[in-house]
Amino acid sequence: MAGRDEQQPGTGALWRALAFLRSYKRESIGAAVALMLVSGANLLAPLLVGRAIDDGIAQRRPDVLFVVVGGLVGVALARGLFTFLQGYLAERASQGVAYDLRDALFERIERLSFSYYDRVQTGQLVQRITNDVEQVRSFAGSGVVQLANAFVMLFGAAALLFYLDPTLALVALAVVPLIALLLVRFVRLIRPLFQQVQQTLGRLNSVLQEDLSGVRVIRAFAREDYETARYGAVNDELLDKNLQTVQVFSNNFPFVFLLANLGTLAIVWFGGWQVINDRLSIGELVAFNTLLGFMLFPILTIGFLSANISRAGASANRVFEVLDAPLEVTDKPDAHPLPPIHCRVEFDGVSFRYPGSGREVLSDINFAVEPGSTVAILGTTGSGKSTLVNLLPRFYDVTNGAVRLDGHDVRDVTLSSLRSQIGIVLQEARLFSGTVRDNIAFGKPDATEDEVRAAAEAAQAGDFVHALPEGYGTVIGERGVGLSGGQRQRIAIARALLVDPRLLILDDSTSAVDAETEAAIQETLDHLMREKHRTVFVIAQRISTVRDADLIIIVDEGTIAAMGTHEELRRDSELYNEILGSQLVAEPVAAGGTPDSTRGDTP
Repeated sequence: MAGRDEQQPGTGALWRALAFLRSYKRESIGAAVALMLVSGANLLAPLLVGRAIDDGIAQRRPDVLFVVVGGLVGVALARGLFTFLQGYLAERASQGVAYDLRDALFERIERLSFSYYDRVQTGQLVQRITNDVEQVRSFAGSGVVQLANAFVMLFGAAALLFYLDPTLALVALAVVPLIALLLVRFVRLIRPLFQQVQQTLGRLNSVLQEDLSGVRVIRAFAREDYETARYGAVNDELLDKNLQTVQVFSNNFPFVFLLANLGTLAIVWFGGWQVINDRLSIGELVAFNTLLGFMLFPILTIGFLSANISRAGASANRVFEVLDAPLEVTDKPDAHPLPPIHCRVEFDGVSFRYPGSGREVLSDINFAVEPGSTVAILGTTGSGKSTLVNLLPRFYDVTNGAVRLDGHDVRDVTLSSLRSQIGIVLQEARLFSGTVRDNIAFGKPDATEDEVRAAAEAAQAGDFVHALPEGYGTVIGERGVGLSGGQRQRIAIARALLVDPRLLILDDSTSAVDAETEAAIQETLDHLMREKHRTVFVIAQRISTVRDADLIIIVDEGTIAAMGTHEELRRDSELYNEILGSQLVAEPVAAGGTPDSTRGDTP
C-alpha cells in the first residue's frame, strides 16, 4: 500500500492513489508503449494525406497514390491494434488499483477505533469504498491514458506544425494561451463543486441506509412521508450541486470551442494566402489544418479531463481520509500476549473522555473484583455504565488511570490475546447473514458440532433451533431477520459462551427474553460461572440478577456513587433504592409459584 504521508487535498491525494499503479508495472508500461505507438500513427496520418495530395493527385501519379493509401491502411491497422492493447492494459491496471484500494479501505475500516464510528456515518464509509474508489479507478484507467495521449499529441502536433511552416504555426497557436486561461478558470470553479457533490452523495446514502435498517420503526410510527421528505431534501441538494457543475461547463466550454474555431479560420485565411503565393502546397495546408485539430483537440481533452481530475481528486481525498485516520486503540510495539487469566479485575483511578470531547464520561473510578465474581452495574441513563465495561476489552482506552486483569494493564497486552479471553453479549444482538451454526461459531469457526450444540443448549437456544426448518443449518436473514428478539439474543449468548471466556460481559443481554427463559439462562450462566470460575460483568434490568450479584456498582454521572452487596446497598444507599423502585423489572409470578418481589424490594 502506498505510504501514508501527511494528507494532501485534491490532486495530491490523487497522485497518492496513482502510486498504487506501481504494483502493476507491466500493464502500465505496456499501456504507455501502446499509447506512444497510437499517437505516432495518428500524427503520421496527416503527413501521408498531404503527400497523397501533392505527389499523387496533383502530379497525377497513381503509383504514389497507391503507396500512400497502402501506408494509410497500415497506419489504421496499427492504430486499431495498439488502441486495443492500450485500453486493455490500462483497464487491467486500473482494476488492480481499485482492488487494492477497496482491500486497504476495508482492512482499515475493520481496525478503526470505536471512537471513529462515533463520529462518522456508516453511509459515508459505504460511499467511499464504492463510489469514491470507482471515481479513482476510472481516472487511473481511461483518464490517465487520455491525459497522457493529450500531452503527447499536443507537443507532437505543435512540433510538426513548426516543421511545416513556423510563421503559420505562430498564427495558429495565438489562441492557445486564451484557451489555457479559460481552462484554468474552469478547473478553479469546478474542483470545490465536485467535493460538495461527493459529500452530498454520501449524506444521501446515509439517509437511505438509515431508512432501510429502520423501515419497521418508520412504518410503526407512520413516518413514511417525513422520511420521503427528508430523503427528497438531500436529493434536491444533490441535484442543485450537479446543476451547478453543469452550469460551470456551459459557461466555459462554448468559449473554448469558439477560440478553437478561430484558430481554424486563421489557418484557412493565412494558409490560403501562402498557397496562392506558392509558399505552401495544398497538401501541406490540408496536413497543417489536420494537425491543428490534433493539437486543439488535446487541449479540449485536457479541459474535460480537468473536471475528471477534480472529481477523482475529491474522491481520492475522501479515500485517504479513511486510510489516514489514526488507530486510537492499537498494540504497543512491546505488547505481549496476555497469559490465561484467573480474571481479577481492577480499575485504578480510571477516567475517560471520548476523543474530541472536553467532558469526562467517567471520573476517578476505583474498584477491584476477585476471580469468579458476578458484578452488576447499575445507573441512570447516560451515567457511563456501558462505557465502563467497554474499557475492559479496550474498545476505548482510558484517559487516565489503568484497567488491569490479573495485574496486567490491558494496554500492555496484545488486543487479540485480550479479547480472545473475553465474551461479550450486547443489548442489541447483532447476527450476520448465514446459518445458525455459523453465527454461533462466529468467534470460533473451527468449533465442532457438539461444541456448537452445547453452547446453544447452555443459552437455552437448543429447542427453538431444533424446531427451525433445517436446524443449525437454517439460513437466517441479514441482522437475524426471521428470528424473534429473544431468539437472536440467545444465539448471541451462545456465541459468547462457545469461546469459553474467562471474563463475560452481559450488557442487558436478556432484556428481550421472557422471565422464564431468562431464569433458565441465568441458572445456566451461574452454573457455568461457578464451574469454570468465570468473572461476569452484567448491566441488568431485572432485580434477580442484581440481588444475586457478589458486587453491585452504582454509577452516577461518571462516578461511583455507591458499591456493595444487595443488602448493604438496600440499607445504605438512597440512590440504589430509587433505582430499584423506578428502573429494574421484577419477575412475574411463575405458574404454581410465589411472586418474586425480592423480599419487598419492589414498590
